[in-house]
Amino acid sequence: MKIRPIVWLCFIMLQSYCVSHAVPGTNEQQLKPLLVGAERMEVYLPMLQDKNVGVVVNHTSIIGHPTLGSHLVDSLIHCGVQIKSIFTPEHGFRGTADAGEHISNDKDPAVGIPIVSLYGATKKPLPEHLEGLDVVVFDIQDVGVRFYTYISTMHYVMEACAEQGIPVIVLDRPNPNGFYVDGPVLDTAYSSFVGMHPVPIVHGMTVGEYAQMINGEGWLANGVKCDLTVVECEGYSHELLYSLRVKPSPNLPNMTSIYLYPSICLFEGTQMSIGRGTEFPFQVIGHPDYEPGKFEFTPESTPGASKPKLEGKLCKGFDLRSYDKGYWLERRQLDLQWLIITYNYFKDNGKDKKFFISYFDKLAGSTQLREQIEDHGTEASIRASWQAGLSKFNSTRKKYLLYPDFTR
Repeated sequence: MKIRPIVWLCFIMLQSYCVSHAVPGTNEQQLKPLLVGAERMEVYLPMLQDKNVGVVVNHTSIIGHPTLGSHLVDSLIHCGVQIKSIFTPEHGFRGTADAGEHISNDKDPAVGIPIVSLYGATKKPLPEHLEGLDVVVFDIQDVGVRFYTYISTMHYVMEACAEQGIPVIVLDRPNPNGFYVDGPVLDTAYSSFVGMHPVPIVHGMTVGEYAQMINGEGWLANGVKCDLTVVECEGYSHELLYSLRVKPSPNLPNMTSIYLYPSICLFEGTQMSIGRGTEFPFQVIGHPDYEPGKFEFTPESTPGASKPKLEGKLCKGFDLRSYDKGYWLERRQLDLQWLIITYNYFKDNGKDKKFFISYFDKLAGSTQLREQIEDHGTEASIRASWQAGLSKFNSTRKKYLLYPDFTR
């Protein structure tokens, strides 16, 4: 294989840029050079030499500046890597499909490489999808939350590759919610694609760290082990806030939505809207029957939210866009107040039977949180019930960390 890494690597490094990080616990801003795993081409290109390569990628698999940089697929092709298959997760290769939308297999028109959907007919690569591949590279930006499905896709890719004896290389990326750990730990009786593992809602790990935990804790089917290599980021610490270069999915358009996501995605398991079909998804909460709501919005069909909940209905509720990174740096916990307040209003007005839907227990990871809220549990009492599980998880988590941990 003819690799031209020096020229291409120089180009990519010119496009890479210093990322501004807020240092938790201070008002200080620091500029530090940060390289994601995909930008460390000198580390992983030799592993791909003379190999037939599969890649698990989407629109977030960017090297360097989101406008001036390059997609990983294009970068590898420029370096002479033989990419035989592209695998894509929920939202598709271009990241534009609705949440939960079936994605079909395709072929990328720019490079002519077959695209295998892992959010369509199958969520796990079939043996025929992997046939002829020597190695699979995973490079997708995650947001560090249990029910965000990219880590479930990674689990199934690792499992399928382990069963076929194919190595997996994870090109690591920072976790924008990696500065805390919180939430109920999933009961494995409630495992699903929106939560496969006994971890809290906010796990505080990068995809590389999480992949090591999947492997090390024996969570792959039938005890198989993946031949796993993680290409680490440079300059990353869990003490740092990382601003995403590209929105990770259609309804997480900015960092405010990403910080709010762990807390208000639970409303997906209720009758309330979280702003899909508006200009501010995952930044508002509302319902037509929530009379105390001071903020009003009407969900409409939009790209990435073609049939939003409560479409065309005037919703009343909360505008949460003022809850920026400073709030979450200070709190470092999920915020249950909105869930408790709105449920209590519906219960007090005899409408609580329509508040929760069955999906809530999948998101929460058991029936416990719903039952606690229904029993008028306080945020303090609910939080106290999580502590034993969080303590056990934190002990496990520490075994797989690749970067300095947060200190609060």
